[in-house]
Amino acid sequence: MKKILSLLVLFALILGPCRPGAATVNLQTLIDKSEPGAKIELENTTYEGNITIDKPLHLIGQEKTVIKGDATGNVVSIRAEGVTVENMAIENSSMDRNSSEEYAAVKVYTNGNTLRDLAIKDSFHGVYLSKAHENTIDHVKVIGSGKGEIAAQGNGLHIYYSNQNVLTNNEIEGTRDGMFFDYADGNISTNNKISHTRYGLHYMYSNRNEFKNNIFTFNTGGAAIMHSNELKLENNQFVFNYGHRSFGLLLLSANDNQIENNTFYMNQRGLYIDQATRNLIRGNQIYQNQIGIELWASSNEQVFTENTIHDNTLPAVTLGGQGHNSWSKDGIGNNWGSSFPLLDLDQNGIGDHSAVYQSSLYELIEEQELTYLFLKSPAITVYEKMHQLLNNSKTMFEDDHPLVQSTNHHTYLWAALSLALGLLVFYKIWSLRSERIQQNKGK
Repeated sequence: MKKILSLLVLFALILGPCRPGAATVNLQTLIDKSEPGAKIELENTTYEGNITIDKPLHLIGQEKTVIKGDATGNVVSIRAEGVTVENMAIENSSMDRNSSEEYAAVKVYTNGNTLRDLAIKDSFHGVYLSKAHENTIDHVKVIGSGKGEIAAQGNGLHIYYSNQNVLTNNEIEGTRDGMFFDYADGNISTNNKISHTRYGLHYMYSNRNEFKNNIFTFNTGGAAIMHSNELKLENNQFVFNYGHRSFGLLLLSANDNQIENNTFYMNQRGLYIDQATRNLIRGNQIYQNQIGIELWASSNEQVFTENTIHDNTLPAVTLGGQGHNSWSKDGIGNNWGSSFPLLDLDQNGIGDHSAVYQSSLYELIEEQELTYLFLKSPAITVYEKMHQLLNNSKTMFEDDHPLVQSTNHHTYLWAALSLALGLLVFYKIWSLRSERIQQNKGK
């Protein structure tokens, strides 16, 4: 009996403690022993501890594979090219804000790697590319700590001095910024969904990037483009980005950008443009925002054309004076909706006269930020009417070639017939009146 007990104790010492759900194999040891280019298929379990991948490998997990860090650094550090990490959860990086390392669930220092089908939480940054080029980040979901913890955490995807990367089909929620680009050029971001962040997209000193078919909802700011040039933002949705001084899209010191075919819906301000030059804003849907477009006089040579701008509390305001911007291009302006009824008797789709908007609210908006909170108040309407009577309003924009909603030929025909009939009736009444006057004079 004593021999059996001794053998059991010996086996227990050799095998070590076994905890349910935890891997018995050390993942770093497995990586170190693998040949370059090997495919490592992980088990349906949790691997504890931070890992570093310093050779080309393909790390693939299963439905319940988790790599859980020890909260002292990056969970996964990629220091070799040609690495693929896919189909697993990664969590528990260091949350130290004072470290120069900028910790992340996955930090990539090299080129040509692929991150795919990852679920990330409990980490400072989700994925951090550090001077890493031509990487692919696809179907990565990053969950942050939420709005109450925005200042205490990093970004969902942080792209630092990294070029020609492709970021597709990712979901980010509750981080500081959803996607942050810092000195990062030539990157392509498509089909990403970002919500409940400070800025869904944040560009700083990053040029010639493309951002298409992305959705921003319930952020303080949908996208902030700062000190960045030659970007293409197309077919994105900026929806319900609302709060104090919120916006769908901010252009600040941003030049030569193309903003085309996007949707700006139910934001405090659809577009906010300051110190920006030569941006093309074309074919966008801008509707039901408090302010459709807020344009500061420090911005010049913007071109607005083919946009549909309707049902906003204020369609557009120019602040700080008048800049030199164009509300049409090549004889094509914008559709301002039913707020600007226009005739188009020649049926060429262009209004027969300019669409001009005047307002006195610019002074309130410039001087008092709280004005945004009261734009839908009846008192604002009274304020506007009073200043119109006193001729204190100022022209906010003048679109010389406004677009008119297409109407079928029969509608125009009936309108013309009604006008002709009205003129005929007026002529008959005028003739009868003239005859009576003459008859009275004859008597």
